[in-house]
Amino acid sequence: MTIIFYEDKNFQGRSYETSSDCPELTSHLSRCHSCRVESGNFMVYDRPNFMGNQYFMRRGEYSDYQSMMGMRECIRSCRMIPMHRGNYRMRIYERENFGGQMHEMMDDCDSIQERYRMSDCQSCNVMDGHWLMYEQPHFRGRQMYMRPGEYRSFKDMGMGMGGMGGTSGMRCMSMRRIMDNMSM
Repeated sequence: MTIIFYEDKNFQGRSYETSSDCPELTSHLSRCHSCRVESGNFMVYDRPNFMGNQYFMRRGEYSDYQSMMGMRECIRSCRMIPMHRGNYRMRIYERENFGGQMHEMMDDCDSIQERYRMSDCQSCNVMDGHWLMYEQPHFRGRQMYMRPGEYRSFKDMGMGMGGMGGTSGMRCMSMRRIMDNMSM
C-alpha cells in the first residue's frame, strides 16, 4: 500500500511517499495539492492528527483533488486502511453512548431511515471490518472512516461533521464496507 503526495497540482513539486499512517504531512511537505495512490486504500484528512473532514482514496491519480473532491483545505494527515478479509459486523445506535434503537449490520446500508426506520445514528460498535459512514443517504456527503472499536459519540471525534451545522456531531445516514473491489 503506497500513496505519494505532491506539493503542487498535476504531480508537480516536491513529493513524499508513504505506506503507513502520517499524522502531520507538513513535516514532509509545505503543502499538498495532488496525490497518487499506487496501491491500497487511504483516508486523507484536512487537519493534522487524523482530524477534520475525511476523504476516501483508492488506487488512482488525483491531479487536483481539491476541485475533484470539493476539498477546501490541503491534505494534512493520512491513514492507511488495512485490507480486511473476513466477515463485516457493526452495531449502530440511534443515540450517543449506545442508546436508543440498535441494529446489527453485516452489509452495506444505503439508508438507515428506509431500512431500519432510524432518523439518526450517533454511536456504533465496529466488531469486524472497516467501514465508511456518510452524512447522507445513498453514500453521499461527508465521510467518516470507522475501524474496529467502540465509538460512543460521533460529535466528540473531531470530524468536522457537526450535525451539518458544526456543533452537534456527525449525522450518519448510510454506511458501506471498505472492500478490495469497492466501487464508489
